[in-house]
Amino acid sequence: MADEPEARSGAEIQDEDLSRGHALGIDREVALKGFAAAGQTTLHSRSRCGTIGVAPTLSPPRRFNMSKITPSEEVDPQRRRVLGAAAATLAAFPLGVATFADAQQAAAGSKSPAAIKPGAHTSFASIKQINAGLLNVAYAEAGPADGPPVLLLHGWPYDIYSYVDVVPLLVAAGYRVIVPFLRGYGSTRFISGDTVRNGQPSALAMDIITLMDALKIEKATIGGFDWGARTANIIAALWPARCKAMVSVSGYLIGSQASGKAPLPPKAELQWWYQFYFATERGRDGYDKNRHDFAKLIWQLASPKWNFDDATFDRSAAAFENADHVAVVIHNYRWRLGLAEGEAKYDDYEKKLAEGPLISVPTITLEGDANGAPHPDSSAYAKKFSGKYAHRLIEGGIGHNLPQEAPEAFAKAIIDVNHM
Repeated sequence: MADEPEARSGAEIQDEDLSRGHALGIDREVALKGFAAAGQTTLHSRSRCGTIGVAPTLSPPRRFNMSKITPSEEVDPQRRRVLGAAAATLAAFPLGVATFADAQQAAAGSKSPAAIKPGAHTSFASIKQINAGLLNVAYAEAGPADGPPVLLLHGWPYDIYSYVDVVPLLVAAGYRVIVPFLRGYGSTRFISGDTVRNGQPSALAMDIITLMDALKIEKATIGGFDWGARTANIIAALWPARCKAMVSVSGYLIGSQASGKAPLPPKAELQWWYQFYFATERGRDGYDKNRHDFAKLIWQLASPKWNFDDATFDRSAAAFENADHVAVVIHNYRWRLGLAEGEAKYDDYEKKLAEGPLISVPTITLEGDANGAPHPDSSAYAKKFSGKYAHRLIEGGIGHNLPQEAPEAFAKAIIDVNHM
């Protein structure tokens, strides 16, 4: 998206029912893991756009207001294309290899990720360790050291393997990609045994800021889903100078303890069963004892159409054996309900987050058409993004673990948001 989208005020973005989004838990973790949502793949953007498909022949340039995206398509919603430039670029590709979208991308000067089958990669070249703030952080890194930095953040109960197919696509486009294990996952460890095993959202966000400091990264594009999306949201809201742009699955996830205490309608409360389970000591013990099977159940509920195999799950499940995993997870969910205290040093951050701050950095939000986690309609949070913004609904039975289920679509969003 090399050109600047048409500027619109927040009032001009239709909000069908913001309060309904709150009733569904917009201020809570949309990662549960309840009922599938169905829909068609669309893109909504604060620019003039229109219906587009990947066409085999060139058509006259036009303004677009909607795009349809599946995980295997290469679609660029940028406007004001020059037909001659696209045609010339298309001619430069080997016959039968390029699509019209390839020509559009090349004419615009931005790269589109190559086609990749989900599950094509099963490992990272290496896992590095670095001291950063309270943690010794484990992370995968790939791409040129001088490439534009991208941080990709996972959620619960997932790990860095959610991005194992995304990373090669971004590296091929010239990015330096860093994928850390969050606190309580993989080989990330607390440096001191006396540090509180705190799972509150602002603490996780501060972990990423200190990781960027340790890696000498001043500003990065940040992408995430589940806990990772919330962490990206918080960084973009509180430290916008450190976030060049953002890709966030399920939109705006910043919340507060106050919003977490508000009761929801019965069906919505049912979807949060695990959060209430974790509020009990039986739940803590049960998760500790059965973390492998518990996490696998969440995967199945959150992505009901994703037929992942045991090997795929087991690669990620190994990260849950971290000695601090249960403590961090339980504290996270209890804190949200106001059943566990946070640390005083994060109070000022939490006060700002409780106000529901706007996010001004360029943002693309994504949603899968078969996300089994409860999530609001994109119109419920569109006004939370005051800068350049687009929303994409990815079709094809894509669930909650969108980067792993639709790596092309996620990688394309990272690339596109860098050209907004």
